[in-house]
Amino acid sequence: MKRIMLTVAYDGTSYSGWQIQPNAPTIEGELNKAIYAATGENIQVIGASRTDAGVHAYGNIAVFDTQSTIPPDRFLYTINRWLPPEIRVLYSCEVAVDFHPRHCDTIKTYEYVILQSKIELPQFHNCAWHVRGNLNIEAMRQAAAFLIGEHDFKSFCCVRTQAEHTVRTIYSIKILTESVNAVLDDTYLVKISVTGNGFLYNMVRIIAGTLVQVGKGQFLPQYVADMLEKKERCAAGQTAPPQGLTLMEIKLCNK
Repeated sequence: MKRIMLTVAYDGTSYSGWQIQPNAPTIEGELNKAIYAATGENIQVIGASRTDAGVHAYGNIAVFDTQSTIPPDRFLYTINRWLPPEIRVLYSCEVAVDFHPRHCDTIKTYEYVILQSKIELPQFHNCAWHVRGNLNIEAMRQAAAFLIGEHDFKSFCCVRTQAEHTVRTIYSIKILTESVNAVLDDTYLVKISVTGNGFLYNMVRIIAGTLVQVGKGQFLPQYVADMLEKKERCAAGQTAPPQGLTLMEIKLCNK
């Protein structure tokens, strides 16, 4: 028996999140079916991050145990043959049999993309949140600074969270803008990159939604500090829609 680790990228538009659900397509379910087709083994993969419905990933991590003789670095090619085009294994390797992706220290980076334009561009319909009107980017950066460090993020997670504790550490929040192209001079992307040691249910989407409200002038930047102090979901801003969110990378600190 050996344990294989996969790095998985996916477009989550047509899927009900990572975790298996009854009567709904999920990323985990598609991986399980592809591995069965490749090996003949009924396997349940274990994912490092259970992304929500409609959320994307470049670098989610999953492991599974197998008796297959397929070389560890060749699993990605074999599994990809059986996966739908929205899901791809980018890397595969063997890890220690006791390695568990949710029981080790990690550094995770998510990116939330906002499309700033008068009219929504169809090319970004499934991968960005269309926001009309100008955003005050500097105010958003000032607000984001209050979230850096170790805090109780209870105000920034869904009330349905099953987490035993809500303290997390955010290492950085970067907010960058870029032009879509030279022709559309009034259209650009705002990218909010958040890196931390872990995230609560809907945490990044609530951070993004709150920062957009700051950018629109609905909250002053310093109000974000008060939101943290209140430790109530109703204290923070809106939850941004899922399609703008992508899990960019998971760094394993003690694999």
